[in-house]
Amino acid sequence: MGESLKLLADGKLGRLARWLRLLGYDTAYDNVADDLALARQARAEGRVLLTRDRELAARRGLRTLLIHSETLEEQLQEVRQALGPSPYPPLSRCTVCNVELSLVSPEDVAERVPPYVLRTQSRFLECPRCGRVYWAGSHARKIEEMLRRLGSDG
Repeated sequence: MGESLKLLADGKLGRLARWLRLLGYDTAYDNVADDLALARQARAEGRVLLTRDRELAARRGLRTLLIHSETLEEQLQEVRQALGPSPYPPLSRCTVCNVELSLVSPEDVAERVPPYVLRTQSRFLECPRCGRVYWAGSHARKIEEMLRRLGSDG
């Protein structure tokens, strides 16, 4: 599916959506949209709809992936097995906005990160939409561990 791989998670898959973003997947998420709105958005944006709802997954004219598992790691495995690894690197998207992150200098974020982080990190990413700042902290190790368990390093 390459770089055109775009996902839309339904309201029951918020944790999965956040982790997919951490892993680099372009993943829209709407926890209030009804089935019709989700179907319209998936079609309009060319997204694969991730859902645990069998009826929604069976709708014609939609690219869907029915998520069977209730556990996060198994859900991630289902996505990777069905759709392949993300075409984008881990930690390249905002976990909240789903926007691609921009590299910024330590000086640009000095007032918005803890002093310890500023002293120990040299690479910072920022969401151009919400302004959140990201760096390779403990979450980066958790992502690397998850990728190893999923059988891939990227």
